[in-house]
Amino acid sequence: GILVTWTKGFKATDCEGEDVVGLLRDAIKRREEFDLDVVAIVNDTVGTMMTCAYEEPNSLCVPLAAGTGSNACYMEEMKNIEMVDGDEGRMCVNMEWGAFGDNGCLDDFRTEYDRTVDDLSLNPGKQRCFIEEQKYLHRFQKHSLMYSVLDTLVCGTVSRRAAQLCGAGTAAVVDKIRENRGLDHLNITVGVDGTLYKLHPQSRAKSLDPHSASACFIVTQLLMFICSCSSKIVSHIMFLHSFSRIMHQTVSELAPKCTVQFLLSEDGSGKGAALITAVGCRLREELNSK
Repeated sequence: GILVTWTKGFKATDCEGEDVVGLLRDAIKRREEFDLDVVAIVNDTVGTMMTCAYEEPNSLCVPLAAGTGSNACYMEEMKNIEMVDGDEGRMCVNMEWGAFGDNGCLDDFRTEYDRTVDDLSLNPGKQRCFIEEQKYLHRFQKHSLMYSVLDTLVCGTVSRRAAQLCGAGTAAVVDKIRENRGLDHLNITVGVDGTLYKLHPQSRAKSLDPHSASACFIVTQLLMFICSCSSKIVSHIMFLHSFSRIMHQTVSELAPKCTVQFLLSEDGSGKGAALITAVGCRLREELNSK
C-alpha cells in the first residue's frame, strides 16, 4: 500500500509515496523484539463495516467514522463503478469524504476562521471539508471567564456544523443505496465508530463551573437585550444538543424515505481488522494446502 498523503494531524518524513507495509516490516526487524506478518491494510470504515456485518449479519450496514476525522464507505453496485470491469455483484467503495473540497471546489463556502485553522494545521489544504471540532477546540484557551463563555458559543456552532456535514453525507449514501435497489423505502443501519460521536457533550454550558454558568446566563440576557432575540433562540444557542442528535436529525430530514438505525460500534475498526486478518490467514492456508 502506497501512502499518498498524511491526514489527521500525522506527519513523518520519507513516507509519502512509499509502501507503508514494507516500511513497517523494516521497522519491526530493526527492533529485533518480535516477528509480525502484515496480512492486510484496512481502512477504519471498512473495518467497522466488517464488525457490523459480524455482529448484525441480517442488517444492511453503512459504516461511519466520526472522531479525529470523518469518513464512510458503502457497497456499490458494480454496474455503477466505471473504473472496474464487470457488472455483476457489489464492491466496497471507500469514500474518503474528508478530502472533499481539497481541490478548491468549496473555497467559496469556507470562512476566514476555517482558513486560519487550516493554515496552522500540520497538513494545510488537506481534509478541509469535514473540519473536526477538535481542530478548533485546541485553539481556544480559557484564560478568563468571558473566554469560557465565548468558547461555549463558538465551539457549539462548530460542533453543529460538523454534525450537519456528517449527517448530510450519510443521508446521501443511504438514499443512493435505496435508489440503487429500486425501493420506495429502505431500512438500514449506520454503524458509527469514533470518540466525537460517542463522547460529544450533551451540553457544553452545563459542564461549566457555577461561576461560568452564571456568566453564561448574564451573556444570554445581554444577547437578548441587544439583538432582541427570543429566549427560545438564545437557549438554542447556549444549551446545545449533542453531536449525535444533530446528526440523526439531519439524516432524517435529508433522507425521509430511509429509516436509519444508528449503532455505536465500540472499536469497530480494530475488531474489523482482526476479522479481516483471520479470514485472510484462513484463505492463505487453504491456498497453500492445495
